[in-house]
Amino acid sequence: MAAPMDTLKSHESGSDGLSIRLEFSGGAELLFDKIKKHDITLDTSNGSNWNIRRLISWIKDNLLKERPELFVQNNTVRPGILVLVNDADWELVGELDYNLQADDRIVFISTLHGG
Repeated sequence: MAAPMDTLKSHESGSDGLSIRLEFSGGAELLFDKIKKHDITLDTSNGSNWNIRRLISWIKDNLLKERPELFVQNNTVRPGILVLVNDADWELVGELDYNLQADDRIVFISTLHGG
């Protein structure tokens, strides 16, 4: 029996790009069609840099399928969502201002659970 597909590949137009992996867990994946891993290529053809602030906006516009208020609040991730950059807490690397690098792995883990 084959494992369910849990990885999505998404590419913006343009020949230049920044390839990274996004992962969602702890329930956050439910907002993204239950897909936990997304391999994406962000457009860099205009020479601009990508930081996490810009990435969150891109995620909201391109990947988020429902209930954006459970993921984004005031142009950042809402409280209760842990963000890891290459397995390190994003607070250690500059949070929203961290400039993304090729092959970065950005993980969003929800700690919000209903009761």
